[in-house]
Amino acid sequence: MRTSVSLSNMSSLLDANLHDPTSVLGPAVVQHDGRQVLAVRAFSPEAQQGWVLDESHGVSRPMRKIHPAGLFEAFCPLPSQQSEPQYQLRFANQGGEMTTQHDPYSFEPMLTPFDLHLFGQGRLLKAYDKLGAQLREVKGVKGVNFAVWAPNAQSISLVGDFNQWDARRNLMRRRESSGVWEIFIPGMQAGEKYKYRVKSKWGESVDKSDPFGFAAELPPRTASIVTDLTQHQWQDSEWMARRTATNQLDKPISVYECHLGSWRRDPSRHHGWMSYRELAHQLVAYVKEMGYTHIELLPISEHPYSGSWGYQTVGYFAATSRHGTPEDFMYFVDYCHQNDIGVIVDWVPAHFPKDGHGLRRFDGTAMFEHEDPRMGEHPDWGTMIFNYGRHEVRNFLLSNALFWLDKYHIDGLRVDAVASMLYLDYSRKEGEWIPNVHGGRENLEAISLLREFNYEAHGNFPGVLTIAEESTAWGGVSRPVETGGLGFSIKWNMGWMNDTLRFMKHDPIHRQYHHDELTFSLIYAFTENFCLPLSHDEVVHGKKSLLAQMPGDLWQRFANLRLLYSYMWTHPGKKLLYMGSDIAQWNEWNHDAELQWDLLQWESHAGMQKMVADLNKLLRAEPALYERDFDGDGFEWVECNARNDSVLAYLRKAKDPNDFVLVVQNFTPAYRENYPIGVPRGGWYQEVFNSDSQYYGGSNKGNFPGVQAEEPGWHFRSHKLNLTLPPLGTVVLKPEKMAAIEQPKSK
Repeated sequence: MRTSVSLSNMSSLLDANLHDPTSVLGPAVVQHDGRQVLAVRAFSPEAQQGWVLDESHGVSRPMRKIHPAGLFEAFCPLPSQQSEPQYQLRFANQGGEMTTQHDPYSFEPMLTPFDLHLFGQGRLLKAYDKLGAQLREVKGVKGVNFAVWAPNAQSISLVGDFNQWDARRNLMRRRESSGVWEIFIPGMQAGEKYKYRVKSKWGESVDKSDPFGFAAELPPRTASIVTDLTQHQWQDSEWMARRTATNQLDKPISVYECHLGSWRRDPSRHHGWMSYRELAHQLVAYVKEMGYTHIELLPISEHPYSGSWGYQTVGYFAATSRHGTPEDFMYFVDYCHQNDIGVIVDWVPAHFPKDGHGLRRFDGTAMFEHEDPRMGEHPDWGTMIFNYGRHEVRNFLLSNALFWLDKYHIDGLRVDAVASMLYLDYSRKEGEWIPNVHGGRENLEAISLLREFNYEAHGNFPGVLTIAEESTAWGGVSRPVETGGLGFSIKWNMGWMNDTLRFMKHDPIHRQYHHDELTFSLIYAFTENFCLPLSHDEVVHGKKSLLAQMPGDLWQRFANLRLLYSYMWTHPGKKLLYMGSDIAQWNEWNHDAELQWDLLQWESHAGMQKMVADLNKLLRAEPALYERDFDGDGFEWVECNARNDSVLAYLRKAKDPNDFVLVVQNFTPAYRENYPIGVPRGGWYQEVFNSDSQYYGGSNKGNFPGVQAEEPGWHFRSHKLNLTLPPLGTVVLKPEKMAAIEQPKSK
């Protein structure tokens, strides 16, 4: 039974410093005039009069002001034992204006003890359905339930336009020892802006955005926005069913990596950003025309600084408002699926920024991060590192990953900077890091988190891709968790990218001395499920565009780039190319400017675009180029030792033993005729691709329409082709199909 309000509690209320506001506010059974009654107390600082509208008795009871700051009290009859108090509050201000509302403190907390237990154990995997701002209907009253984790806060107030940002009005209630704070605001609707005013145990207050907020204001504003994620009517059921039933790794994958803010820009808008809906139609049309299978988006989670490209995330559950609302982004994904294009987004669990409204020292202490900077700060990026060993932090990250797969139907998550998570000494000198419990450099908690992430993602959403940007020789990144791997579907092949670009930058006359930089990747090509990335990282920070990185005169630069792409598309592994590279952009990528689309008026650039589109068509048409990307039996060297000529030749094989293609590449500008290449059988070999075609801006040297295999053989094979090798070119030849060998009938 609650007694009269103590001066101490009243003072704490007026200082917005109560961890249990129901000790002062809301309904409570009290002893008054020798009998038990229901005392209702409410705080309304601008009110001159107040009433309790007693719904159970159909009467209005005046409230008396018990503190001049605006604390009111009324005594009402007790409700029956079977019912809860049903009442509303009505207040009149000095001008006589009336407001009527339900009392937030008359509603019980909505998170159950079991919810809180699971969260504390790191097992509330759909925490996004519980924490943050959740639209609810309670006892017939619609409103929003707010819940936030801040275990060391002294008090937390919900503030926003709805309460004039007054921390005294909507103090949140601390839920036992869970560190979760909660309040239900009756009558609130989607669209309301809000923050949490967190008071630390040292008495300092700071306004924080909601870690689980589903939307946020357009930067540089930072308030969270109450959002209904159930409004979009999805039309992608066929895509989702097909995705679940398909082994994605056996399919052609060609990813168009894209930064939405600079793909195209709208000059009529001061910031230039196009909407998700505009981008859906224009970007999807382009990607379909080019033949890509997936779009990969640089992080679209909310970030305060556009120059971080999204990799310094604050709103992990909020699609950035730069391009519209969460429903608009759902439309984007849905439209992609209706056009048979998958959507991958970059996910950043490796670090978060220090912005004051974000996760750093959320409750005044190192809550999401480590207190010790040797564990908690990233020396390269000036950011904070998550405390992967803390259950609630793991729950936050795991729930966030599943959130994008669940609410937005995302088809894949590319995990950024995995290497920085795996190693405690990543980019640190001796003495700047703390060994693990075994004295080693491996971050055991991060490893455990990544395994759990992959296990839950694949288990709950069959058919999704999880992709690791991992730049070291860590073993088993794309191997199952059950066998000791990290469990990713695919790993970016950073070694291939570095070696290949280094080789291509050499003047062709010197390439014979660096031949191993091309062939080395096949030593380890099948140790992981690799993706070959030429990503945004290769065209920023002074590296120049890919075209500008190529050596030689103007013609040779374009020929070298065509050669690079055709080598990439025929090499084992899935493919990823950053936007602008497929039109041979001259400029290094700039996140504040759109791509150089005007270059397509020139035949050389239009030819490059046409060639990439044809490479994607070739990839889709030839199972030999994708079915056994991760199987060593799907690749066979024909010629890997012709270093003096800088020539490579290899077979790519499909699951059907009669289905293969021959790839031959000349990495010098020398035009070679009657160049012998061994093949495993006779017959006619059609030239199905030539990077030197005149349609692509090449010199049109080649073997069209094809070549007849001859005897004697070459390269220890039964037959040979005498080929024309175009300068700085790739040719792909395919034998005429032979009938499958008839198996003897059983007796």
